Amino acid sequence: MTSEGKKSTSKSDKKKTLKVAEGVSLKIFAEQIEVRTKDLIEVLNSKGFSVNSTDPMTDTIKQTIEDILDVDIQIITIEEDLKHHAASDKKSLIIRPPIVTIMGHVDHGKTTLLDAIRESNIVSRESGGITQHIGAYRVEYKDKFITFIDTPGHEAFTKLRARGATLTDIVILVVAADDGIMPQTKEAINHAKAAGVPIIIAINKIDKAGADPDKVKQQLSKEGLLIEEWGGDVVSVDISAKEKINLEDLLEMILLVAEIQELKANPKIKAQGVVLETHLDAKKGPVATVIIQQGTLHQSEAFISGITFGKARALFDEIGKTIKMAGPSIPVEVLGFNTIPSSGDLFQVVENLETAKKISQFRFNQLKEEDQQESESMTLDQLFKQIEKGDVKDLTIIVKADVQGSVEVLQDTLPNLSTDKVKVKLIHSATGMINESDVLLSSASRAIIIGYNTKATGKIMDLAKKENVEIRTYTVIYQLIEDIKNAISGLLEPVIKETYLGRADVRRVFRLSRIGIIAGCLVTDGIIRRNSEIKVLRNGEVIHKGKIFSLKHLKENVTEIKKDYECGIGLDKFKDIQEGDTIEAYLIEKIPQV
Repeated sequence: MTSEGKKSTSKSDKKKTLKVAEGVSLKIFAEQIEVRTKDLIEVLNSKGFSVNSTDPMTDTIKQTIEDILDVDIQIITIEEDLKHHAASDKKSLIIRPPIVTIMGHVDHGKTTLLDAIRESNIVSRESGGITQHIGAYRVEYKDKFITFIDTPGHEAFTKLRARGATLTDIVILVVAADDGIMPQTKEAINHAKAAGVPIIIAINKIDKAGADPDKVKQQLSKEGLLIEEWGGDVVSVDISAKEKINLEDLLEMILLVAEIQELKANPKIKAQGVVLETHLDAKKGPVATVIIQQGTLHQSEAFISGITFGKARALFDEIGKTIKMAGPSIPVEVLGFNTIPSSGDLFQVVENLETAKKISQFRFNQLKEEDQQESESMTLDQLFKQIEKGDVKDLTIIVKADVQGSVEVLQDTLPNLSTDKVKVKLIHSATGMINESDVLLSSASRAIIIGYNTKATGKIMDLAKKENVEIRTYTVIYQLIEDIKNAISGLLEPVIKETYLGRADVRRVFRLSRIGIIAGCLVTDGIIRRNSEIKVLRNGEVIHKGKIFSLKHLKENVTEIKKDYECGIGLDKFKDIQEGDTIEAYLIEKIPQV
């Protein structure tokens, strides 16, 4: 664990990556890298850290260890870590109940359908009816369970997605047979499609005069939803929620679609879930409804949820009955949070309350930096930085315009701006002002909102700012198209060009207590510039790539050194420089493709 005893850098400039669990103690980390805990603590103490073996890995400790070991340390969240273990233990996986959200246009019967299903299932098995509302409930049908999220509407559905929570397995799209496809129906379809969730169509109000299910099915086909009886793959059921007609058929179809999906969970691991609803109860304190996705939650277990933590003091089911445990797909009200969590936060059981507190503190320390990064993630100007980090090559857009003719022009024009490497995707387009639903869909789908001859109210602009969503409005169509073209050229992977600057031979190596290692060099060709990229060559082979962080001539700091002059070069994060090595300086240029 000392820099002197460290082996020389590999000929490959690719560092080894170590994966560690979030909140891992230094003792466990030392065991993972096969060094004595005592040695690790001593080295960290010598670097100014006052730590012991039970302390968690922090960002500053991580960076220090990365420099010492010349590795990259990747911190895996405890949710990711345990989710991986759950999936890998295939023998423990069991079929779990599906989790269903009901969506559709206002007044098409979403709430009536929920009430009808609830009345026939919950009230019948529990005298006195529902004593409280926890945001979700379970239905038993043919000895199988279905969990319904009791928050109808795509707003709640998308808010969870915007926070990274994948909760819903199936969407029930309610369409009134006497009314057909309406604006909110289209929005719901686009929200469900963007989430990649299977859709079951419930054509409601078939008992009403003027009901025309075939007309609805024809309208659905125009929205890209072709039902099974017309040769498609979308399940459709004609129902009347008010008269309770064909509700069993709908439940049957939910179970069938769920069976095809093969929804499974591991009930034996520490419980994982998603926070659905939260509130502050005058008597109970902070309370949250959690839907368990993996594992089994037991009373008295410690947990972490976002930056909140606690111990499950009590658990209640959807009818207010005290329960001792809750398994996969079961909604449960949890008491014991230290403060109110946020809807959409992941919920994870941990070893003990002390571990939960340490992880909470670790996350809190990271929050400001993450907020800064998120605030840059939803603009055309900054989108390239986000896409550069991964393999994403989509520019996702929501279009709102003043009239249908403008919408149709943009629907035809914008996708045609796609290239072989960047695809322009319209996930929603409609007439009217930019509204809350548009912002929430944009937030969840990492999309840009384009408004043509329309605008957003101050309230919506405030929401967009809160959700880190960019809204761009235009009155001239060629300016809109030009901006999208410019964004696409920025999204293209730039051509990387290396421009050679110069070369210096290492004559002596100085180890200075305050500064570190300095290479005494003679510039033999071209020039050497401070902050330039460098390659270190040994026996003609590249052993390191990095940057120059300091450049001196005699005792003066300089910006560049020319051929035949001597200089002192300090290299960033590289201590294995030796006499006889060659330092080659160069510039990197990123040339946008056109």
